[in-house]
Amino acid sequence: MTKGDTLVVVRIDRLARSLSHLLEVIERLEAKGAFFRSIQDPIDTASPQGKFTLQVLGAAAEFERALIRERTKAGLASARTKGRVGGNPGLRARDPSALRKVRLARQDGYMQRLNETAQDWVPHVRRLRPDMAWEDVLRIVNGPLPEARRWTQSRLLRAVKTYVRDGFLPESVLARAGRRETDDRLPAIIAGIKGADPNMTLQAISDRLETMRERTPRGRSKWQPSSVKMLLERAEKLGLLD
Repeated sequence: MTKGDTLVVVRIDRLARSLSHLLEVIERLEAKGAFFRSIQDPIDTASPQGKFTLQVLGAAAEFERALIRERTKAGLASARTKGRVGGNPGLRARDPSALRKVRLARQDGYMQRLNETAQDWVPHVRRLRPDMAWEDVLRIVNGPLPEARRWTQSRLLRAVKTYVRDGFLPESVLARAGRRETDDRLPAIIAGIKGADPNMTLQAISDRLETMRERTPRGRSKWQPSSVKMLLERAEKLGLLD
């Protein structure tokens, strides 16, 4: 999805498995400047009415989570008064079979979370590694993401290693990055941003660089489209652009 696009579904249950999942998907679309519309439900984030409906759904989801927390606390308190201890008896006894089931469940949950966010990082890793250092790949990955969804380098490396292990990414992405001349670093970063969205304007790239807190060649924080154009031309000469 790109800025201005609209994801259209027949019903919201065709897209999300829960209300919280729906809100997460819509948040990811909004981060890309895209909209969401459900034909049979009163949700269209491009309209004021649809945004209001989304706010109501968000409040309902938070209320639902609060109720679940309170019911869980009440159930545990009631069990303790009756002398029962919560949790899995097999885990308390360190039963190998029970421990294995928990470990597999955690792995499945982790893979599900990775798959839901794969579009945010897999294309960048596949395209930029190992030519670019991890810290610069991370800055490009996090550039368009809201703060709550940004990655740390350790989390990104763990995700990449998991995908390499399962065959979703080639082992070459984990190879050591080659040393790059200081003058080539900025062209490589800008080429990476442009490669993710070939239709991105010079001004949009300037804004992205400022969001990444990347300094201009002269050490300034404010980027100009002319500087981006100059570095793109250098990236092309270096063979960094497809």
